[in-house]
Amino acid sequence: MGKIVAVICEYNPFHNGHKYQIDKIREKIPDATIVCIMSGNATQRGEFALLDKYTRAKVAVLNGANVVLEMPFPFSASNAEIFAFAGVEIASKIGADYLCFGIESK
Repeated sequence: MGKIVAVICEYNPFHNGHKYQIDKIREKIPDATIVCIMSGNATQRGEFALLDKYTRAKVAVLNGANVVLEMPFPFSASNAEIFAFAGVEIASKIGADYLCFGIESK
């Protein structure tokens, strides 16, 4: 069985950087199962996502993710520290071998 790579994400909206990340995971670990741990309809700090969670999950799968899990609302709508902690905890519980996440910088 291949390695499990967990990606903590929001995809609000999904863009070329997200596609690049998934493509790089596939390049480095071709047989990986990519599990996206994604916020639901509410994102960090309680803002509503631009698109509903089902559409965002579908876009993730169409762009290379194997599975999309919803991060529970109390964690996804919290600050970055709680959001990240919950994502890592979920990744650990599903037995992820790797954790992959993006950052924003200016």
